[in-house]
Amino acid sequence: MANTPDRTRVRLANLSSRAYEHPADRGALVALRSLRGFDEVFKRLSGLFSERALRLMFLSSAVKVSERQFPEVYDYVRDAAYILDLDEVPELYIQQNPRPNAMAIGSSKPFIVMTTGLFDLLDPEEQRFVVGHEVGHILSGHAVYRTMLLALIQLAARVAWIPLGYIGIRAIVAALEEWYRKSELSCDRAGVLACQSPEAGKRALMKMAGGSRLAEMNSDAFRDQAKEYDRGGDARDGLLKLLNLIGQTHPFAVVRFAELDRWIEDGSYRRILNGDYPRRDTDRDASVGEEARNAANSYKESWERTTDPFVGTLRDVAGSAANAGGKLFDSVADRWKNGGGRGGDSSSDQNQR
Repeated sequence: MANTPDRTRVRLANLSSRAYEHPADRGALVALRSLRGFDEVFKRLSGLFSERALRLMFLSSAVKVSERQFPEVYDYVRDAAYILDLDEVPELYIQQNPRPNAMAIGSSKPFIVMTTGLFDLLDPEEQRFVVGHEVGHILSGHAVYRTMLLALIQLAARVAWIPLGYIGIRAIVAALEEWYRKSELSCDRAGVLACQSPEAGKRALMKMAGGSRLAEMNSDAFRDQAKEYDRGGDARDGLLKLLNLIGQTHPFAVVRFAELDRWIEDGSYRRILNGDYPRRDTDRDASVGEEARNAANSYKESWERTTDPFVGTLRDVAGSAANAGGKLFDSVADRWKNGGGRGGDSSSDQNQR
């Protein structure tokens, strides 16, 4: 067991979460962070779910990772916090549950839960990837903003008998679910930055799709499978893929693999390890309009890569949406900053990033 953080990996000092966030995730987060006091509203909303009660539940029913319990996993979370430059090492709990899953919970003091189903599925380097993924959620502040999605899902269930109210809320939920899926792509990147083994990240995603028998799988064939899914067949397949996403908060494993592989291959991963990344102390200077344009352009680029005939009809829309959306967000952000949004200070600790 290591007594100090693993310094064989590159530490990313003062790393801004913007370095690894998917453009669609980053655009939403930069917009929210720019609204002074808005994060405090979300934190108060998260109180509805009683973070303290959740922590007590896992403290009483799961195993708290420490130097004496699951010591290797304890090292992984300490190393991830050290490499991604998180101020505090989050608590991690191992929960008896055969379903492979991991999650970051809470806003004031987030903690991580990993099920035995996922722990037993992965080798040590793949476990590092998953721990880094969850630490990435904490660094980005996703737990704070995901509270809104949970609240709206509960509200949608309560007003399902009111047709117009339900339709309106479901539209918002669908948009938040799309952001949620993009936040998962962001944190796959954070996981690779933490473990600094791209192959471990890819293996973990393959196992989430096909189970523990990795010897029966092939990364090149899995990549080809992703291309086959992306191509689709005719417009009906494109529509069905869209419908399959309804209610899904996580991208499908084959999509996550392809996105992570593309991010690594385009040189982004190596540039960050070489020190070319945005610093945390420049987060306040990020342009909401620019990030909105980047988000829209990322969708346009993904549509241009695909040969799916269904999404082909959407390509031209994204370009104009990018510029219009950027101007709109700039205007709203300026009005909030200079007007009624002076209520709270969004300065910040790692949980608000």
